[in-house]
Amino acid sequence: MSTDQTTTMSTSLAIADAMAEVARTINAPRTVEEALSLVVDAARDTVPGIDHASVTVTVKGGYQTWAATGDLACRADDLQYELDEGPCVDALKAETFMQVDELPDDRRWPRYAPRAADLGIRSQLAFPLYTNTGPLGGLNLYATETEVLDADTRHIAELFAAHAALALGKAREEQSLNTALASRKTIGQAIGITQERFGIDEERAFQFLVRVSQTSNIKLREVAAELVHQSNERCDNA
Repeated sequence: MSTDQTTTMSTSLAIADAMAEVARTINAPRTVEEALSLVVDAARDTVPGIDHASVTVTVKGGYQTWAATGDLACRADDLQYELDEGPCVDALKAETFMQVDELPDDRRWPRYAPRAADLGIRSQLAFPLYTNTGPLGGLNLYATETEVLDADTRHIAELFAAHAALALGKAREEQSLNTALASRKTIGQAIGITQERFGIDEERAFQFLVRVSQTSNIKLREVAAELVHQSNERCDNA
């Protein structure tokens, strides 16, 4: 077996091991931040030419970094959020992959490129993360050398982006479910309070809350939460 074949086999085994470890995190009982941290660490250690990695999550009003391999990745992320430009931001806005082979000379981001170069970043990859429910965030990969991003780099990075999207999508689904269950519980409590206060049955109590929601143009769960809060305050002051 030639040296090149041995190197290729070793690389393939390393990638397979890393992907298996990341796959195990998807359904493991851990937080989404822990799962994403394993993804970015594995990506940094496995994707050829990559030195730093992070995951950006879309939130109301902007973006947040939920996992990063170190301070440099966090600073590069924050710089793009602050300037509202750069491969990370553009990949999220356009929902498309971005590759920058020589960042210091790239004119697409006149404010970000020179400041990123000052941080030591020379090349960058950015992948949008999305599921069938829509965009969730992005995987950012940073290199401290130019011309190190080839087809193999992109292909392997795409695998890690897919795993990051799965982990993030699972977390969002669980968050939505927990929110729905909490809202259902609160609405049930509010119905009970309304029944007791007005001496009406469950159906009429629910319709009462719905009418309050419609009249005030406030979501039903918020009306219910306020009613429960007021009831708890009265109990505390009794």
